[in-house]
Amino acid sequence: MNLRPAGESTMKQPTATLLVRDLPPPATGFTVEVISDYRAFLGLESSWNDLVHRAGIDHPFLTHEWVRTWWQCFGSGKTLHIITVQRGGELVAIAPMMLSKERIYGLNVRLLEFIYNKYTERFDFIVARDAPESYRQIWSSVVRQRHLWDAIRLCQLPPGSRTLEEIPRLASEDGFLTGLWHSGDVPYLRLAGSWDSYFQSLRSKRRSNLRRRLKGLNGVGLVAHEVVRSGDQLQTALEDGLSIEAASWKGDEGTAIRCSPEVREFYKRMAEIAAHRGWLLLDFLTLNGRRIAFDYCLCFGGKQYLLKTSYDPLFAQYSPYHLLFSMVLQRAFEAGLEEFDFLGVNDDWKLEWTRETRPHQWLYVFPHGFRAHLIYGIKFRILPRLKELRIEGRKSKTEETEDRG
Repeated sequence: MNLRPAGESTMKQPTATLLVRDLPPPATGFTVEVISDYRAFLGLESSWNDLVHRAGIDHPFLTHEWVRTWWQCFGSGKTLHIITVQRGGELVAIAPMMLSKERIYGLNVRLLEFIYNKYTERFDFIVARDAPESYRQIWSSVVRQRHLWDAIRLCQLPPGSRTLEEIPRLASEDGFLTGLWHSGDVPYLRLAGSWDSYFQSLRSKRRSNLRRRLKGLNGVGLVAHEVVRSGDQLQTALEDGLSIEAASWKGDEGTAIRCSPEVREFYKRMAEIAAHRGWLLLDFLTLNGRRIAFDYCLCFGGKQYLLKTSYDPLFAQYSPYHLLFSMVLQRAFEAGLEEFDFLGVNDDWKLEWTRETRPHQWLYVFPHGFRAHLIYGIKFRILPRLKELRIEGRKSKTEETEDRG
């Protein structure tokens, strides 16, 4: 069933109308296509999601629903470049990429990259079987389309990704430069055991603070945990959540969802689709019926993913989001989920709940040439060395201060 949010058919889509069958033909039994037509992409939904399932992908960011919604909201000015690999008529791999243009270190660069921006927390190629040969077919297609791009950028690859192994190897064999950039460490929590045993494992000060703040808020009025998963009140609930976020420091800094029409539309559409699929959880902490803290989560593959959080600054003294989060996490334990993924960066508040993190990487591939070598040199030689010098400088100042003391 092809689900489309209201208004999808009337929204102007980025234009690209080619379906290219790569030549020369790939290895025996393999068929490789490059899809850059939006309608052809829509037609992949069923087989795409079946491939996601067969590949064992346990997050929502590679589902057709997520990628399609992203493209509707953020794809303007870009061109789809989705490579599909079939063997014996069976879809075995998809490389969900696009062509874009960006100014990097003062140079105009044509990028072949994932269908990605900062609102997609994790990405990769989707490979269900015949991994080494599937990657070779993808790479061969990329090389045959070399006239379309100056550099390849594959963002937010998780640990254990075969892409981190196969693409650098294939690129090196063909004389391309590759580099990895560590984008950050993503906190997560394995939900083993019971909520009570986990809660008791937290620092005593942490437990005491939560109890004290909940007691203080109970002294103001009736405190409750509200969950919205679907229904007629979905959009009203989402707008309330976005209002809470806009009232916080995110609104002051212009980073709240409401500050960007495209971002707002993305989260609205994704909520509608996720509600229909049974993935959505909008959580609120309420005080006498007033919503004072909010988060936006998706449940997928036995795991819960935390996309957005916020709280009303008028109640900051009670740490309302921390109170809400304790309730959200308790429910995740009781629901028998395998893991809670905090997403984003390893903020201090997240590390109060877990010490486990996953490193994520961006993979760059450059052909030979002056511009490519210049970008590579700045990104992977000059900037890392400058960072080392800054660290050494701070260390020297610290040692000098200690010596004087």
